[in-house]
Amino acid sequence: MSVAAFFHLSRPYTVAEIAELTGARIAEGRGFETPPALITGVAPLAAGHVGDLCFFASARYVDALETCRATACFIRPRDAHLLPARISGLIVQDPQRAMTLAASKLFPHALRPESLFRASGVSPSSIIHPQARLEPGVTVDPGAIVGPGAEIGAGSIIGPQAVIGPDVRIGRDCAIGAHVSIICSLIGDRVIIHQGARLGQDGFGFARGEKGWLKTPQLGRVIIQDDVEIGANTTIDRGATRDTIVGEGAKIDNLVQIAHNVVIGRFCAIAAQTGIAGSCEIGDYVMLGGQSALAGHITIGEGAAIAAKSGVARDVPPGARFGGAPARPLRRFLRAEALLDKTARRDKPDKAI
Repeated sequence: MSVAAFFHLSRPYTVAEIAELTGARIAEGRGFETPPALITGVAPLAAGHVGDLCFFASARYVDALETCRATACFIRPRDAHLLPARISGLIVQDPQRAMTLAASKLFPHALRPESLFRASGVSPSSIIHPQARLEPGVTVDPGAIVGPGAEIGAGSIIGPQAVIGPDVRIGRDCAIGAHVSIICSLIGDRVIIHQGARLGQDGFGFARGEKGWLKTPQLGRVIIQDDVEIGANTTIDRGATRDTIVGEGAKIDNLVQIAHNVVIGRFCAIAAQTGIAGSCEIGDYVMLGGQSALAGHITIGEGAAIAAKSGVARDVPPGARFGGAPARPLRRFLRAEALLDKTARRDKPDKAI
C-alpha cells in the first residue's frame, strides 16, 4: 500500500527564510550551510529527520530533543543551550506560535478544508434550487443541496451531502464540510464549519401543558460572524425569541452544544464536549475548557477562563478563573481538592492511594 500525503508542501524554505517570516533569530554558527539547509516538512521532536522543522516548548521533551535529527527547531532563548549542535536553532519567545506561522507557509492548503471532490464549480449531481443565488467562484460538491432563496458568496465551498436551507446566507471564502446542515442562519465571511455540524435547528423549548409538554416555537436565527471556526458534529440551536450569536473570530471545537438564545463574544475559545444552556451570555476572549457545562441564563465576563469539567451555575466576573463543580474561583477549588486529598490520605495511612 502506498503512503498517502494528504497535504503537499508549497515549496522548500531555507532556514534563513523560515527565520525571516517568523521573526526568529538563528543561533550563532548555525543555519548558514553551503548549500543552505532546506525545510521540507514539520514533525514532532521524537520523529524529526533531515529536512524537518520542530519546536521545543516544554522541559518534558528534553529526551526527545537530545535524539532529534531535524534540520531546525524553534526554541526559547533560555532553552537554547539544550539544542544539539546538529540542529539549527531558531530563537523565539513563543515556539508554538512560530511553528504555526511556519507550518501555515509550508502547508497553506491545510488551513481550510477544500473540495473533497477536488473540483471547482457546481457539481452536476448537486441540487441547487432555481431561486438560490451563488456568486461566481462557488464550489458545490456532489450530493449537496441548496434551498430556495439561499445566497452563497464567492470563493465558498459547500461539501458533499451538505444541506443549505431556504434563505440561508453564507458569506465569501467560507468552507462548509460534508454532511453539514444549515437552516435559519446567517454566516459571515471566511467561516469554517467542519463535517457533520448542525446549525439552526430547533432549540429545546417546551412549556408544561395539561397533557404533557407544549412545544414553544423557536422563531430566532443563528448568526455566525466573520472568521469563526466550528468543529465537527457541533450543534448550534437557533434562538427562540432572540438570535443565537457567535462573535467574530471565535473558535469552537468538536462536539460542542450551544443552545438557543446564547450570545458568544468575539475571539472566544470553546473546547470539545462543552455544553452551553439557553440564554447564556459569554463575553469576548472567554476560554471554556473541555466538558465544561454552563447553566442557563448566566453571564461569563470578558476574558474569563473556565477549567475543564467545570459546572458553572452562576455568573463569572470578567477576567476570573473558575474551576470545579460547582465552579468557584480556581485557587479556592484547587485548595479544596488538595485538602480533600490530604484528608483521604490521613484516614488510610497504611495504604497508598
